[in-house]
Amino acid sequence: MRTTSRGSLVGRHTEIDCLLALVRAAEQGAGGVLVLRGEPGIGKSALLDHVEHATPAGFRIIRASGAEFEGEMPFAALHQVCVPVLAHLDELSAPYRDFLLVAFGMADGTPDPFRVGLAALELLAAAAADRPMLCLIDDAHWMDGASARALTFLARRIAAEPIVMVFAARDDATRGLDELPALTIGGLGDAHARELLAAEQTGTLDERVRDRLLAEARGNPLALIELPKAGGFALPTPSPVANRIERSFLARMAELPPNARLLLTVASADPTGDPALLWAAARRLGIDVPAASAATSASALMQVDTRARFCHPLARSAAYRAAEPEQRHAAHRALADATDPDGAPDRRAWHRAQATSGPDEQVAAELESAAWRAQARGGIAAAAAFLERAAALSLDAGKQTERTLTAARATLEAGGASAAADLLASIDTETLDDRRHASVDLLRGRIAFVQGDDGAVRGPELIMSAGQRLADVDPEQSRACFVAALEMGLVVGRAAGVMDRVLDAARSAPTATRAPDLLDALMLLSTAGHSAGVPALRRILTGDDAGWTQAPALATVLAGELWDIDLHATVTEWLVRTGRDTGSPITIRLGLSQTAVSAVFAGDFGQAMAAIAEEEAIADALGDLPQLYPRVHVAAMRGRREEVLDVFAEVMSRGTGQLTANAHWATAVLYNGLAEYPAAMDAATRAVAGGDLFLAGFALPELVEAAVRCGDTAVARSALASLIERTEPAGTSFALGVAAGARALVNDAEEDHMAALEYLADSALMAHLARAHLRYGEWLRRAGRRRDAREHLRTAHEQLSKIGMEAFARRAADELRATGEVARARSEHTYDRLTMQEMHIARQVAAGATSREVATHLFLSPRTVDAHLRNIFRKLGITSRRQLKNMPDLG
Repeated sequence: MRTTSRGSLVGRHTEIDCLLALVRAAEQGAGGVLVLRGEPGIGKSALLDHVEHATPAGFRIIRASGAEFEGEMPFAALHQVCVPVLAHLDELSAPYRDFLLVAFGMADGTPDPFRVGLAALELLAAAAADRPMLCLIDDAHWMDGASARALTFLARRIAAEPIVMVFAARDDATRGLDELPALTIGGLGDAHARELLAAEQTGTLDERVRDRLLAEARGNPLALIELPKAGGFALPTPSPVANRIERSFLARMAELPPNARLLLTVASADPTGDPALLWAAARRLGIDVPAASAATSASALMQVDTRARFCHPLARSAAYRAAEPEQRHAAHRALADATDPDGAPDRRAWHRAQATSGPDEQVAAELESAAWRAQARGGIAAAAAFLERAAALSLDAGKQTERTLTAARATLEAGGASAAADLLASIDTETLDDRRHASVDLLRGRIAFVQGDDGAVRGPELIMSAGQRLADVDPEQSRACFVAALEMGLVVGRAAGVMDRVLDAARSAPTATRAPDLLDALMLLSTAGHSAGVPALRRILTGDDAGWTQAPALATVLAGELWDIDLHATVTEWLVRTGRDTGSPITIRLGLSQTAVSAVFAGDFGQAMAAIAEEEAIADALGDLPQLYPRVHVAAMRGRREEVLDVFAEVMSRGTGQLTANAHWATAVLYNGLAEYPAAMDAATRAVAGGDLFLAGFALPELVEAAVRCGDTAVARSALASLIERTEPAGTSFALGVAAGARALVNDAEEDHMAALEYLADSALMAHLARAHLRYGEWLRRAGRRRDAREHLRTAHEQLSKIGMEAFARRAADELRATGEVARARSEHTYDRLTMQEMHIARQVAAGATSREVATHLFLSPRTVDAHLRNIFRKLGITSRRQLKNMPDLG
């Protein structure tokens, strides 16, 4: 219950209209979300109350709120939202039902953390099937991190459901709500402020006091209501409105008897608002519950019915902060004693920790256990909070260090790189042995990589420092650190320049016990070149004891460096399978991105778009940026100038090394397709210059072609020599075919054109095969052999058109026209008419997937999938799922 007067809604007609419009839309089956932002006391809670009372009787209304003193109890706010509709749990698919039960501590197990939001969406959608729903989440800036991520995810996906979600949050702390539609609640204008003051005034105010009150309240409704109750404005200096409002509440509390004030302290320390828990804890403190409850209710500061509620969050904050430390400790101790150790062990441990002022190993151990339980439920942020407090309460210095390290790891995994760095800064590294010091360095290196800026320099150096510290105590782990530096650079997209620095440092690493290992092979590649390094890499990566599963991102890059599409497919399939089995977001996203890259070279843009759509859906569910390089590859091969340049601009705004190299390669491909060879040569030169594994080699054929067309023989021959140096040791049909095609351009030799076609004929790399036909056809036409040229140009045009390589297809059509033959008009591709997300849905449904199965992959509700399907049918001119199977590009 809020005790905010109806008068506090003076001047809020626009805000009320916005909220009621969402309610009316939900009555018609369309969902919506709005975040009300504003300073404390500005009227956000009053607006929530108003829309609750103004909503038609047929709605199901759910109230929830964040809690300032709750710490990071995982999924606490989400639990409040879901509890009223848990009766619909049986309508969910078994995995999602289990995810929610485990997340809420109602079952044992480890959920897939980034699918909890989707499970909650299914639950609310099931509950809203028979009546629309209004979810009001107050104090959203105090939601626990796990709930904030889940509810934000859910809010972005309710458009097709009859659900309204309204969040109220302070404008300086939004808990990741920034991406949702928002309405900023400003102060009242002078006329409305005077109207409210007059409506709420219970006594006579001096005119000068009234004017000062109006000036200093700055239109804040709660200030206008509460501040006169504190005796006017006799304070000698101005202070923030929130502080003044808290002082008003403090003044009202000071008038209460001691037992009532202590009851408020206990209630402020308990984030659940459970009356049974409150009364049990109060009795343990010897409080006269009936008398204290009557006094707090009469003061209008707190009322207890189905839940203990303060009149405003600032009242709760004031009650907690006003208590002496001993009183707060006593309140938490009583709450811990009253909390069921079996039903809520984590909350009990947290209260015990807050009740402790000095080191206490038993409480620290309880918190550590609570951390593992929280982490198992997906509450990484909660685990970090528990462990940080456990470290502070540790008596043993070694345990304190270990708990601090573990807390820092959990904090980093929860997205708090800066907070993790602060935790590490509290560790005295001078007292650590080499193994623990190395652990600190490794974690600092990971943080530096994630933070960016100069992290591309500091990250590898710190991880290499860890490797050097472990050289004597753990040689194998020492060598693994150097590989980890390379892997981390690739995972976070900042690999440019890392390879050389790592390999220089790795020369001092201890010798491998089973030489040569991956590090040895990489150093051999760096020092002795591809003729020596490629065979060593191939033995290690394709042997029975291949260790690339410890560095799969590096393995995908090395597969490209070996021009080995079978190895790349093996690694990619492992990534996708492992990512799905373990629920690891990093693994599945890397696998999907590499799936898209493989599909591009195979000429299956539909599959590439579907994989990109799923990766982007996972990124969105995590609140992360999608991996751009698969989009770069698709855009380049399709040959759409504006699309490539748009993606290129986004890439450059991120400013990371390897992603930039991808963009330069893509631009070279685009301009070669458009026959704008000087621009292609410039882009390819930039792509090659970085020396990145995989990308530099793949950019060399583009540089050869552009340089030949520009007449720059020296650059063309130099690029060809570099390409042959890479491809000959690789020895795959792919490598030899690409090299033969480049050699044909430089040497102007027909046998090289024919060799390129022969090497590529049986491969799955349709894009390269089609371009080989184009180059040979162009050569034949210039040699005056029009009839022979037509055959290859016709094949090139048909293959390029079928794939969807529009720029190269136009080049083939122009060449064919020059022989006297007009190219056939190509049929439109299915993916030309669909978005990437729609392409994913169409392919899945064409393969027989249900709406629920598709929804699982894209983190949507089944109803949203059905809405997308209706759009897909309209765009494709069909009326049923069965007809999708006959559409091109959906196989």
